[in-house]
This record gives sequence, structure tokens and C-alpha cells, in this order.
Amino acid sequence: MIAQLCTGSLGDPVVKIDFGNGAANYSFTAPGYRLTTGSCPNDGEYSITTFQSNCGRQWHSVAADHTGGGAFMMVNASNTPGDFFLQTVTNLCPNTTYEFSAWVLNVVNNPALIKPNLTFRVESTAGAVLNQYSTGDIGVFSQPIWEPFGFYFTTGAGTTTVVLRITNNAPGGMGNDLALDDIQFRPCGPTLRSAASGGMDTVRVCEDIQIPVLYQGNLSTGFTLPAYQWQVSTDTARTWNDIPGANTLQYLRTPSVPGHFLYRLTVAENGSLGISSCRIASNILLADIYPKPAISAGPDRTKFAGRPVQLLGSSDGAANNQFEWAPPLYLSDATIVAPLSDPPQLQSYVLKVTNSRGCISRDTVSVNVIDKLYVPTAFTPNGDGKNDRWSIPNLDLADGALVQVFDRAGQVVFNAANSSASWDGNYQGLPLPTGVYIYLIRFRDGFIMKGQLTLIRK
Repeated sequence: MIAQLCTGSLGDPVVKIDFGNGAANYSFTAPGYRLTTGSCPNDGEYSITTFQSNCGRQWHSVAADHTGGGAFMMVNASNTPGDFFLQTVTNLCPNTTYEFSAWVLNVVNNPALIKPNLTFRVESTAGAVLNQYSTGDIGVFSQPIWEPFGFYFTTGAGTTTVVLRITNNAPGGMGNDLALDDIQFRPCGPTLRSAASGGMDTVRVCEDIQIPVLYQGNLSTGFTLPAYQWQVSTDTARTWNDIPGANTLQYLRTPSVPGHFLYRLTVAENGSLGISSCRIASNILLADIYPKPAISAGPDRTKFAGRPVQLLGSSDGAANNQFEWAPPLYLSDATIVAPLSDPPQLQSYVLKVTNSRGCISRDTVSVNVIDKLYVPTAFTPNGDGKNDRWSIPNLDLADGALVQVFDRAGQVVFNAANSSASWDGNYQGLPLPTGVYIYLIRFRDGFIMKGQLTLIRK
């Protein structure tokens, strides 16, 4: 168990030795021990490994490190008690309290054998002991169990470098085999709390209904001249960024773009705020800002009396989006994204889309109604700016209509689908001669309009 825990607030780890994936090099030394790449360390040997078998000994098989995602240090104790881990730790903050912690696993599974018995010691570079903690005999479990141990210590004036020493007080031989992982130093200071006004420590809201939220910090006594810095994280607390200008006990969070935001207040002595190893941090406040669905009711549509037209609504495609057209009049289904509409006269609709978070977007579209489609029967593409193109007013090709023009030989000289039906009288870039051509308009439901078109060149 951990003894002498920090009773205030902690900062981020300024030292974290987790032995990586087993391939990295580390600056610690193991006096009197040999590093082995073998799978079963012998007395006086250690390895950095992601798995330790029982080696046919009275050991547990250790399938993973403390966090389950990397390597650990496996130690088979020397016959002679003594140090097996030395690490110089730099870039600490003077006159600052730190919490040291480490995780240890007794690999031996037989209670009758020698048990690991460790002393953790933090010293100045001159050898003065800043603090230490002895575990006593580490117990034996029926399954491999990682246990935390730790204590706190305070650096002196001008002290930025210390030495971590771990000593095995028991002899090796029959037993005393252990695994070590996740060694950390974290700044420890007075109690630092943060809270949001109105009980809004956790906010989950759609982007369009955000309101400003006031965050308030509270610091117990302990700092001589505290300096404050609010921080935000957008990657689930993997990294934290200082918020410019947020340097008081209060911070006003204003409406933002959608995202997952975490906030906290950090504190250090004035003059040391820019040094991360000097800061402590508060509890975390959360703001989940959900985006509205991206939608469109589609372009305005034109229909002929008695013939329905499809509304071309769309959304971001997210699963579980719910659709509602209003009013539902003259629609084939007011709860789908692209219903058919058959109003008797001009009609406007509002498309409302609600996503799985309950966020809502709206857009509007109009359906114009005409009695019949007017198709011009002649045009004069001579470049005088008058009647130079053959166009069909009110024809909405977005509904899947196809417009074609044929010459007398049956050759298609103009083709339009899903775009504007506007022809300049050319074919493959060359002007066609004066003459009579045949137009054909084919609608998606199979209805066809056909007629003659005269091209006149003056």
C-alpha cells in the first residue's frame, strides 16, 4: 500500500518511467545486477520485458505490466541485499513537494519463500536523504497482483536534481523475485478545486444553445504568492494547453465550436508558473459541445399541375437522424429525407433534422406549380444577344429529366441531364445549319414530351 500520500492536489507527472515496450534505453543503473535478454533471469539479473513466464519455478506468470500496455522491469534478487535501481532525476522545482510512487509485483507464489522487502529513498546529489519509505515484506497472492507504494518529499532551496534509490533489503536465493513498473514523480501542493457556476461542472449541450459558463477556482493556503493558469485539453487529457490571458481564479467559458473540451486550473509559485514541473492542477471540468446535423432541404422545385416532384433533401448521413417536413401537406411521407410533393399551388416546406444527440437543424424549400411546360419552338443563335439559346423555362432537370435534340438523320446533337437545358445550336463545337430539329424530353416516371424545334441562322 502507499504510505504518506499527498493530501493536497497533484500536478502532471514530471518523471514517468514505464519501461516503454521493452526496446527503449533507460538511464537508470542497477548496481551489481546484470541485464539479460533471456526469458528467465537468474539470481542477480534483471530484464525489461512485456511478459514473464513462470520458468518452471515457483513464480506467477506475469502477462502484462501494471497498465496492461507495455513493459516492466523483472528482477531476480541478488544473493546479497543492496540497491538494484538508481536514477538521477533532473529539472525539478526548488522548495517544492513531490509525490513519488511506483508499482511492485511479488512474482513468487509460494508464501514459504523469501519475500521482497524494499526501501524507496530520494536523496540530494550530496547524499542527504529527503525522505524514504520501506515496504516491509511484500505479501504473496494466489494471482499476480500489482501493488502501489509511495511517499512525498520536498526539495530544498536551489535543489533541482535528486537521486532515486531502490534497495532490496532481503537476500536472494529461494524467492525474492519481483517486477517493477510505472515510477512517477508528481508535484504536490495545497488543495486546488475548480467548479462551474450553476452546478455546470459537466456540460453536454448542442452548439446552438450554449451559454457562457463561469469557472471558479479555490486554493487552500500553502503558496506564498500563487500564480494561476487555466488550461484546456481537446484530446481527452493527453495534452493540455494554456489559455491565453486566463490567469485568475475565474475563467469565463464562452460558446465555442463543437468538440470535447476539458478544463482545469493550474497553480505554481509566482515566477515558476511557466515550469510544468512546478505546477499542481485542479479537478477537471467537462464541456461536450455537440454539432448540429449538416442538412439541406435542396433546391427550390417546379412541378406541372397533376405531376408530383421529389424534394431533394439531404443530411450528413449520420445514423439515427430523424426527419420531419412541415407542413406535411401534399407529401408522400413527411418523415423521410426526400419525399414526393404534389401541392396544387405554390407551397413552402421546412425540413427539420434531429440527430442522435437531440441537436436540430432546419432548412426551407419552395415548390412552384405551373399548368404546363412551355417549350420554345425556334431560336436564332447569331450572337446578337436576342434569343441566342434554346432554353426551357421551369424545367427542373434535378428531378431526373433528360432533354435531347436530334437532327433529321436521328443523330443526337444536344443532350442535357441533371444540369441546365440550354443549347447554343452547336454540335461538338461547330455551329449547326438552319433547319428543323426534333426535341425529346423524357421524365423519370417514363412520361415523354416530343416536338419540333427550328434553328434559324440569319
